Amino acid sequence: MARPARHAPIDYRAAHNLTNGLLERATCPPGETEVLLKDAEKPGLRLRITHAGKHWSFEARIKGALLKRSLGAWPAIGLSDAREEAHRLRGMAERGIDPRDAEREQAATKAAAKAAATAKALTVGEVWPLYLENGRPKRRDAWKPRYRADLEAMAAPGGEKKKRGQGVTRPGPLYPLLALPLGEVNEDTLKSWYDREAVAGKHQAARALMMFRGFLRWCAARPEYRSLTDRDAGKAAAIVENLPSNTRRTDALEAAQVPGWWAGVEQLSNRTASAYLRALLLTGARREELAALTWANVDFQWRKLTIADKVETTRTIPLSPYLAHMLATLPRVGPYVFASTGKAGRITDTRNSHAKALQSAAIEGLTIHGLRRSFLLLGEAAGAPAGAIAQVMGHKPSATAEGYRPRSIDALRPFLEQIEGHILSLAGVQFDAQAAPGALRVVA
Repeated sequence: MARPARHAPIDYRAAHNLTNGLLERATCPPGETEVLLKDAEKPGLRLRITHAGKHWSFEARIKGALLKRSLGAWPAIGLSDAREEAHRLRGMAERGIDPRDAEREQAATKAAAKAAATAKALTVGEVWPLYLENGRPKRRDAWKPRYRADLEAMAAPGGEKKKRGQGVTRPGPLYPLLALPLGEVNEDTLKSWYDREAVAGKHQAARALMMFRGFLRWCAARPEYRSLTDRDAGKAAAIVENLPSNTRRTDALEAAQVPGWWAGVEQLSNRTASAYLRALLLTGARREELAALTWANVDFQWRKLTIADKVETTRTIPLSPYLAHMLATLPRVGPYVFASTGKAGRITDTRNSHAKALQSAAIEGLTIHGLRRSFLLLGEAAGAPAGAIAQVMGHKPSATAEGYRPRSIDALRPFLEQIEGHILSLAGVQFDAQAAPGALRVVA
């Protein structure tokens, strides 16, 4: 094909051996909105020329379907680059490959790789707040406040001024794990962490491990974290064999210890703590269940208490005579029966008060939870049926003992009064059920 003269008009209907000079000369004729300058060397390559500028494009048919691609503006994209891209696209078209599909697949592969890299870098600390927010136990609307507070304390960074004593708090046992990528939490990393934390306290480290196992179970149940989570990392033999023995506590008041314990508790200067500790013994309730008791859930008219329950949401038990008189002597300051001036507005920790009472009575090793066991044993000694005791305490119903079946409040009342009478008798308390509130006394 003869080279056209430099200043000859350009025939836009024909294909041309494109040159840089031709590209520079090409303009959109007056009266036209655009023209196409086609390349004879690379079929499908053309330069679209408008009054606004010049842009490369490529056209080809793939399995009968028309493919149109924009390759960029000239002169930013030069002739050689445009031809190279056109050659690549033509080759794909001739093999029946749609470059758009290939690019989508490549983009998906890159996105997957990026997501995998992001997920691999995801740390425990980034997921932990989501666990606190959404990882509530089965059949529960939310964490129990005390357990939620323990979870937060276990992962706290420390450095806060101590509420008691001098200095600042140390980081919680789980805090070092927050910096680890979730995908790197395995048997080795957990064993190394546990061995370090156990130096400060084996039982605290073991409890932190149990909490972290719950976190791993939650992560393993979530599709977005499942591939990153080694659910059984905390159950490895190398860790479990070093856990402290989990001997079940059996501390409880013996009958002969009841008078001394009662006298020590009754003489406490903190009247709210005194009433709270005695109420624990008289009801067998768990400490948090009773601490959260509100006046709205104390029915003096029909003599009932509605308290929070570990198995069910709440449970209702009879309000026994002595307990009713004792509660009536407490001041009503706020919604809680066992009120406190602390942040929670209610009693939260009576271990110091209990320790004073135990010291006064020369009793060792009795925990707050031991009062719950004491209620069970003293209830049996009083002759109350096992099913009635279990119902008052909020134990999960069982049909193995006496064909257990729930009793109504009125049917349960005689048994709880029977237990209360037995405890008061052991304590040496003479109680007149008809006496006005405050007329309670201990007889030596």
